[in-house]
Amino acid sequence: MQQLNTRHLATLSLVAPGIGLSLLLTASPASGATYEVGRGKPYASLEAVAPRLAAGDVVEVHGDATYSGDITFKKSGTASKKITIRGVRVNGRRPVLSGGANTVVFGGNHYVFEGFDITRGTSRCVFNRAHDVTIRDTVVRDCPGHGILGADSGSGSLTLEYVEVYASGRGDTRHPIYIATDEETYPGSVFRMRHSYVHDGNGGNNVKSRAERNEIYYNWIEGAKYHEIELIGPDGQAEGLAREDSDVVGNVFRKTGKHFVARVGGDGTGQTFGRFRFVNNTFLLAPGSNSAIRMFDGIESVEMSNNVFYRVGGGGVDVYVDRSASWAAGRALISGANNWVSAGSSAIPASWTGTVRGADPGFANLGALDLRPSARSPLVDAGARKTASPSGYPFPRPLDAPQFAPERSVRAPGGAPRRPAAGAIDIGAYEHGTAIAAKALEFAGNMGAWDDLDDAERAGDDVRDEDDGAGAPWCDTEDDMDGDDAAEPAGAPVVTSRSDADAPCNRVGGSCSYGGALAGGPFAGTGAALTAAAALLGAALRRRAGRSRG
Repeated sequence: MQQLNTRHLATLSLVAPGIGLSLLLTASPASGATYEVGRGKPYASLEAVAPRLAAGDVVEVHGDATYSGDITFKKSGTASKKITIRGVRVNGRRPVLSGGANTVVFGGNHYVFEGFDITRGTSRCVFNRAHDVTIRDTVVRDCPGHGILGADSGSGSLTLEYVEVYASGRGDTRHPIYIATDEETYPGSVFRMRHSYVHDGNGGNNVKSRAERNEIYYNWIEGAKYHEIELIGPDGQAEGLAREDSDVVGNVFRKTGKHFVARVGGDGTGQTFGRFRFVNNTFLLAPGSNSAIRMFDGIESVEMSNNVFYRVGGGGVDVYVDRSASWAAGRALISGANNWVSAGSSAIPASWTGTVRGADPGFANLGALDLRPSARSPLVDAGARKTASPSGYPFPRPLDAPQFAPERSVRAPGGAPRRPAAGAIDIGAYEHGTAIAAKALEFAGNMGAWDDLDDAERAGDDVRDEDDGAGAPWCDTEDDMDGDDAAEPAGAPVVTSRSDADAPCNRVGGSCSYGGALAGGPFAGTGAALTAAAALLGAALRRRAGRSRG
């Protein structure tokens, strides 16, 4: 079967609307083959395509259809030529990947995976044991075991952005999101999670991470059985191999049950002796819930600034508890400035400065979970622009002032609401005047299609590339995995999924990137002309690909 390979010269005469000039376009060497999967397409399943993939390839999986799970991607891309697996909405619906023990497995490095609905993997809906994997614009739901799991061995940097995870996990050892990194194979790896919505967990912690570094920015996380977020040390790796640090900025953590909101340091199986930074978050505690932050096992330092700690219905908040912590310096190292706490709160660190106490933080509409500060809120202009770590223990590479705000929904990639900068920074996850979509206050939905992220969004992306190959040898056993991850019992329950409520969107896709030959071409930097030309070329290449593979 012959397939179009856009590594070869593609000469097309195109007329860009409003320009009237013909272009001679050469496909970028960074572009690979484009495969189409779906009804009436050259390939009926992802399983048929996965073994064929090479660096720079793009797979477009057409939506309004369900595909079987147990799909494994073992081939690797490179840092500059990633393999892209893209769901294309049809009739407004994503492609659904359903079932299997592990619905989707990443065993090869350098992937972008976007635009899917993943469900009903009996052990794991997504299983990662690879480096430099980005999952975006994707729903992971109704997973009776783990929703997204990263292996202790063979896993490197992982990014989740514009992702919704719900109705997943079970008991106390299966989690909606559970991440680890291999500090020997991929030292310096980072788990990044941003612009995502995690809710209604069926078990475990909503977000649990053993990664070497965590960057948790602009998410709404609520409804865990246990902790909303747990940031702890590796399991099964030498303690002291690396210090695990976490930067947690601009999130909403909403506790609906009785447990703690967050745990940092360890869980009895692995401790970080790390540095933790909580800045401009909103902690919304339920009546009767436990302390906000639980410090446990080995910790070096904790910084908390510009956060809101509020209990629904009134009453004080225990800000933290550290009776089970083991401080690396032999004493608690906690700093913080300009936090807002409910009147009557306790366990407020003596080292904090500028603490604001009150009965009401002045949210715009607490009943509708609109947590933006109202015009007269005591949060407005009350934050600290510069936040300080404990003396002698600076946090490495902290995020500067937050640029975006979280939502109780997921927008199209690139569409996160900007946090305005006016006057002094406000306390909490929102700035007065932040524009939040009305639908975000009513329901969680994933709408729209992929738009290129702007420079501010992408500035923190992982560009580390120590291994462009397959990474650690592929292994089908689970001997190196967490003890949590024993084989699932027969007859594990399957949660009935809710209907796909995605709204229609118009997506212009193509196999032509803005890099390579186009970047230095005659219309480099002309914006609309380049966009039109790329769209026309992409459509032509896909039509030709369909004829060639048919």
